[in-house]
Order: sequence, then C-alpha cells, then structure tokens
Amino acid sequence: MKIKNIVLGLGLSFVIAMSSAAADKPSVGVVMKSLANEFWKTVELGAREYADNNKDKFSMEAIGLKDESDVDTQINAMESFITKQVDIIAVAPANSVALIPSIKRALDAGIIVVNFDVRLDAKAAKQMGLPEDFLFVGPDNEQGAYEVGNFLGKNLKENAKVFIIEGNPGAENAIERKRGFMKAVEENKLNLLASRTAHWETEEANTLMTNLLTKYPDVEGVMCANDSMVLGVVKAIEAAGKSGQIKVVGFDNIAPVQDLMRKNKVMASEDFFGKDLAVNAIKTGLRIYNGEKLSGWVKTPVKLVTAEELSKK
Repeated sequence: MKIKNIVLGLGLSFVIAMSSAAADKPSVGVVMKSLANEFWKTVELGAREYADNNKDKFSMEAIGLKDESDVDTQINAMESFITKQVDIIAVAPANSVALIPSIKRALDAGIIVVNFDVRLDAKAAKQMGLPEDFLFVGPDNEQGAYEVGNFLGKNLKENAKVFIIEGNPGAENAIERKRGFMKAVEENKLNLLASRTAHWETEEANTLMTNLLTKYPDVEGVMCANDSMVLGVVKAIEAAGKSGQIKVVGFDNIAPVQDLMRKNKVMASEDFFGKDLAVNAIKTGLRIYNGEKLSGWVKTPVKLVTAEELSKK
C-alpha cells in the first residue's frame, strides 16, 4: 500500500509539473489583415512556421480578414483574445484609429500588445490613453516608397506623366507610402496626373486603372502602394493594349509580381520581408513577456528589388 501511495504521489506530482509547465508557456494571438492578399498569406505562413518550430516556447492563434476593409473582424478578434486572456497580442491594424479602443482594453487587462506593420495614429492613440512611445514593429514605409518611386523617376524623363495608386486611406502605412511617393514625384519633377485609392485590392485597382487610362491614355508611369494593386494595374494595361508602354512599380515583392518583373511588365517592387513580419512582432512580444522593457519603434528592413536584379538569378 505504501509503495502504491508513493507511485500515486509521484504520478500526481508529474501531472502538476506538466500543468505548471503548460501554464508557464505564453499564449499569443495574432491579428492580421486580408488573407485574400498574397502578401498576407506569406505573413501568415511565416508566423505558423515559426509557431510550429517553437511549440515548446509558446502557443499561437492567428486570425485574418476576408478583405482589407474588414475592420470589424479585427475588432472582434481583439475582443476574443481579451476574453481568452492570452498573454500577447500582435496586431496589424487595418485602420490606424479604429483598433485603438480594443488595444487599450487589452493593455488594461494586462495583455502585452505589439503593434506591427501599420503604425497607430499617434494623435488618436495619445487621446485614448496610449503612451506616446507605444511599441511599433515594422518598416519605414515612407522611405521604402520613396526608394521604389525614385527608381521609377530615374527611369522616366522630366515631366513624365504618372499615377499613384494609394492604399487604404485610414491606414497609417498607406499615408506614409503616399508621402514617400510624393517625395519621389517632386524630386524627379514628374507630372502627377492622379492619385487615387484602390484600398489595397487587386480588382479595385484594375477598375481604377481602366478608368484612369480612359481619361489619361498618355500616362507613362504608375506607383502602386502594394503589389496586390500592381496585379490589377498590369491587367488593365494589358487590356488597353499598352504593355511595355507604361512603367509600373510596387511594394511587397510578392511572388506573382516577381513573375511580372521577370517578364518585364513591372520594373521594381520594395521588399519588406513579409515572411518575417509577424514573426518579428511575436519575438518582440516574447521578449517583453520574459522581462525586457521595450517601447518606441523596432525598425524592420526594406529593400529595393528590380526586374534587372531578378533576371540575373
């Protein structure tokens, strides 16, 4: 009987130890943007691979949107993660203001929140009680857009006619990328015919570009704030019988646009390493969970990728 009790005691101790170990492993919720977007499929893939390779260190649940304007799903995801009392939330807001109340509720609940990809609106964040140096993990969108826009400008003559196809007006990264494009337009003395939003979406960009080509058939260059919109723009150019006549650049360096670059239908795209994007946010959250004090901007890289460079590989 004594031996049996010892065995039972050891077994109970083992179960308690296992439960304690499971409880000590942090849970991470990741709130992403549209999984209809090739870039965000890559972001999700990177996050899931990282989570699968680190199951002993943390658990992860990731939620994406059906389209880029589906802010309600992001808010619901935030509220769900708060209810589940996850330890860390990494969030890439589709709207730089609309997610702030949910982020504040998560912080008040003691959850670590890492803002990544799209920076929160600083003024609105401060008004709603977030610190001025609230943590952001992501690239310099303005510099990246300037770099790829400047590359286009250097390959056009002075006063060349161009369009800017913008992202979602409510997203800080769209605002930053337009600012970078505008700097390139001004420095290269280009003639900006139109700057319109297609809300990051391929089909909307296709419709917009079709209409713009009807109004401005002599356009010479297009700067797109993401590569999903590049796909729609190139489709419209082809439908208008203008392949090879209009230079196009984008932002994301997704695989379908790399294919277009190899076919000389796109000049360049700015890479900001989508597969690492959510991973960097998760790693940052885990560092805070383990006791580090982090705030401000944790900058991630951007890199210009050109058709010429890809053709050499």
